[in-house]
Amino acid sequence: MDMGVLLQNSTDFILLGLITHPLFPELIFAVVFSIFVVAITANVVMILLIHVDSRLHTPMYFLLSQLSIMDTVYICVTVPKMLQDLLSKEKTISFTGCAIQIFLYVTLIGGEFFLLGLMAYDRYVAVCNPLRYPLLMNRRICLFMVVGSWFGGSLDGFMLTPVTMSFPYCGSREINHFFCEIPAVLKLSCVDTSLYETLMYSCCVLMLLIPISIIAVSYTRILITVHQMNSAEGRRKAFATCSSHIMVVSIFYGAAFYTNVLPHSYHTPEKDKVVSAFYTILTPMLNPLIYSLRNKDVTAALRKVLWRCTSCQRIGTRHVSG
Repeated sequence: MDMGVLLQNSTDFILLGLITHPLFPELIFAVVFSIFVVAITANVVMILLIHVDSRLHTPMYFLLSQLSIMDTVYICVTVPKMLQDLLSKEKTISFTGCAIQIFLYVTLIGGEFFLLGLMAYDRYVAVCNPLRYPLLMNRRICLFMVVGSWFGGSLDGFMLTPVTMSFPYCGSREINHFFCEIPAVLKLSCVDTSLYETLMYSCCVLMLLIPISIIAVSYTRILITVHQMNSAEGRRKAFATCSSHIMVVSIFYGAAFYTNVLPHSYHTPEKDKVVSAFYTILTPMLNPLIYSLRNKDVTAALRKVLWRCTSCQRIGTRHVSG
């Protein structure tokens, strides 16, 4: 970046928010804060349960713990700033803060793309090759999957963030969004960014195609295997094993499809903000709830931990009384 562009971009941006002029900002604050607390609590509890309960020390739950870590960091990238802006007259974000927000957001959403695709492969091995599951999903392979997901997401972040922030922003500093999302930031540039947007669009489509291909192939093989099963109980267990992941994938990739694949003619600032709010605020809350409420192992582990805590509290109370 040359010195002229750096000086032009040295001033702060202004985030207009999810709703530009909300009538009841305190009400929106209360709703978003409640979702934020539930999301953080649910994901942290999921991570702790998987770490504490030995029955959850399996490849599937190891990958799920990484998804919860990504969701926890993901919601912390955008929501705290959004909550601050709802109660503050100064809705500014520095140039550096905007760049950091873009990098973390792109890295985490890219990491989740790859991780959800690899989780589909895990389900394929569990259903179609159960006897070889310990070999095909050993600890080294699981670590490779996780590192690969984080690396793939960060690679996207390192490519897009410097280029996005290198454009001169010499006009309005008002970003019509509640965080620094790349398309909203690029609208403020005083040069033509159409070529970069086309390349970025192609990159995002390619990035989506890789995990979607893994998911499509994995679940096609799973459906064929389930169809060939003679046991109704076996089919029920197979569907139970995959149903939570299918729900999470449908929610996450549905929003990603709108954002990254649909042409610009389908986009408006209001629609973009609603969709962004869905997958940056609601999705991190829904993911752990879907996996916990629909998973007997997780609910059993939660009951076990709660029973232990209750027992320790009773013993402590009796000891104090004695």
